[in-house]
Amino acid sequence: MPVPIRIFDTTLRDGEQAPGFSMTPEEKIRLARPLEELGVDVMEAGFPIASDGDFRAVQAIARQCRQVRVAALARAVEADIRRAGDALRPAARPLLHTFIATSDIHLEHKLKKTRAQVVAEAYSAVRLAREYADEVEFSAEDATRSDRDFLLEVLNAAVEAGATVLNIPDTVGYSVPQEYAALIAWLRAHLRFPEKVILSVHCHDDLGLAVANSLAALASGAGQVECAVNGIGERAGNASLEELVMALHVRRDALPFTTGIHTEKIFPVSQILSEITGVAVQPNKAIVGRNAFAHTAGIHQDGMLKSPLTYEIMTPATVGIAQSQLLLGKHSGRHALRARLAGLGWELNREQLEAAYAEFILIADRQKLVYDDDLRAIAAQLGLAPTAAQSA
Repeated sequence: MPVPIRIFDTTLRDGEQAPGFSMTPEEKIRLARPLEELGVDVMEAGFPIASDGDFRAVQAIARQCRQVRVAALARAVEADIRRAGDALRPAARPLLHTFIATSDIHLEHKLKKTRAQVVAEAYSAVRLAREYADEVEFSAEDATRSDRDFLLEVLNAAVEAGATVLNIPDTVGYSVPQEYAALIAWLRAHLRFPEKVILSVHCHDDLGLAVANSLAALASGAGQVECAVNGIGERAGNASLEELVMALHVRRDALPFTTGIHTEKIFPVSQILSEITGVAVQPNKAIVGRNAFAHTAGIHQDGMLKSPLTYEIMTPATVGIAQSQLLLGKHSGRHALRARLAGLGWELNREQLEAAYAEFILIADRQKLVYDDDLRAIAAQLGLAPTAAQSA
């Protein structure tokens, strides 16, 4: 039986921390409902101590979104935790997420704290957070560059204080899949009370490995994946929600996990995010990029015309896209040209097709794509008669 995996969406928190992706409270609220309808298990709505706007956004989302678990982030600092707890008061299912760094790099250069201080502050933060929420997540920032034994000590202290989720972030995208999987397996084997907690993973994409690391962690026993729509987030971004979910959906044979995501809503949510931020995803982005279901090479187009299974491992409808596209350019072949002209109303014999193809290639060499108006001009130039249906 597939193992259920929780999807923790951080689009509204870590995602909006990316340069140019900041959202107003109204924009966050606009995106929150589609995220809930998408089926995410946890929606991290913001960092309430950061601004009054973020506080209001978390509070409003907590009030309006009753099915999803709404999370708020706080440093392991009393003021942060109380502010996050206050923002979450209207929530039907609140989750308070608190964190402190555990790597020696961060302790020395950022926190200026000893290991003993970090353990004590982690414990105190979780204890305080439990006053505001039954579900408390503790994150060991920069976990993948932390000393394992010290990381374990901090995590055990968090569990003793009442943490129900332990997040093991690859904060700077430093890890590689086999290394990250080994860390998750080691922690599961050595935690004092592993049955009491869900292990969560939060991977950044600095080396382009966020999704790969997240999937490797699932195979080692992680039960929650933290991700963002369109992969947005600090620096190179977070693990992409759509890539993670569709990898699990398409490769059920190799990845025996299941989520509650309604995949047909993925593309619409991606589009809403792009509208809000004004930043479109790159064309070659997996799943939601405009080229994800577009084909221009003649060999590929011929295969697609015979059977979409030849070059597509999922249907566009699975993720909420209307249909695949056969785009005409200099790499396209006669089969695709014939099919498009037929769609426009011209059924060509072999001789006509050769003549049309010669004109088509001349245009394709001058411009990146050949459009329907170009094809109509070719038909007129060659004196092609439309079919009866087109004439009518």
